[in-house]
Amino acid sequence: MGLKVLITGGAGYIGATAVRLLTKHGHAVTALDNLSQGHREAVPPQARLVIADLADRETLSTVFKESKFDAVMHFAASAVVGESMKNPGKYFRNNVTNSLNLLECCAANKVSRFVLSSTAAIFGDPQAPLIEESAPKVPLNPYGESKLQVESMLRWFQEIHGVRYAALRYFNVAGAWDGHGEHHDPETHIIPIVLQVAMGKRQNVSVFGSDYPTPDGTCVRDYVHIYDLAMAHLLVMEALKDREALAYNLGNGNGFSVRQVIEAARKITGHAIPVIESPRRAGDPPVLVASSVKIGKELGWKPKYGTLESILETAWEWHKAHPNGYGVSASC
Repeated sequence: MGLKVLITGGAGYIGATAVRLLTKHGHAVTALDNLSQGHREAVPPQARLVIADLADRETLSTVFKESKFDAVMHFAASAVVGESMKNPGKYFRNNVTNSLNLLECCAANKVSRFVLSSTAAIFGDPQAPLIEESAPKVPLNPYGESKLQVESMLRWFQEIHGVRYAALRYFNVAGAWDGHGEHHDPETHIIPIVLQVAMGKRQNVSVFGSDYPTPDGTCVRDYVHIYDLAMAHLLVMEALKDREALAYNLGNGNGFSVRQVIEAARKITGHAIPVIESPRRAGDPPVLVASSVKIGKELGWKPKYGTLESILETAWEWHKAHPNGYGVSASC
């Protein structure tokens, strides 16, 4: 029997993917989004869309009382590292205070399953090639710190109020699935940026730092496909039926440098994709690659899109079909 699930940020890139996947698995989904970054067109007709902000406690409380949710998936957040280094207050307000509003509604309405979209940025500059769940958590930026604070709140809400939770830490999410792809404004993620260059929408892509202690001098990151990420959220939601607290790192176990991403995009798109060398950005660790061994062993999670090329191919197909993203292109 399906669950009643609230998905915050449900009109966003990752949240809307989870909405689509859960509806296909028979769950009754409510997507809550303030549409500051999300797109109403991204929410499938099988789900209910509530346009609201998590800062609006009165509306949030009403939604909970009316809907009697079994579970919450929390994607709504500010999530740009560079911006967090310039405007930390925005990140603690949007990510910590608004998450507290959501958690208090869960506790008050006896919602017993909570899945947090966390981040590998909680680990800071890791000392091992692969980040395991037990790695030291020393964030290098307010974004990572804000998510770590939410994880701490979850631990206490589980102990005191019985809100079972799972925290999923991942870094770079990419790709497209089920007619849904990535459209941010402004766009800050490297894969859609390089594809916009290939489409002629940008003249070049900036490489921020070429003197990192990595094989080619550029930052190395893990990339996870949005379908695989959404599937992990579904698996942990189901596991919370019997488990009180879960924390997993999500990645494909392989790191790819910025230069490698650009070169792979050149091959897939057939375009040159010119590069501009730019200074390092504050708060960027040289290497972030997650080990997903634990969630693989415990819940059987395994990426369907395990290569950088397979992820890029799905993104490229979506961008070609939606050259202006959501709400503008006639092909939407």
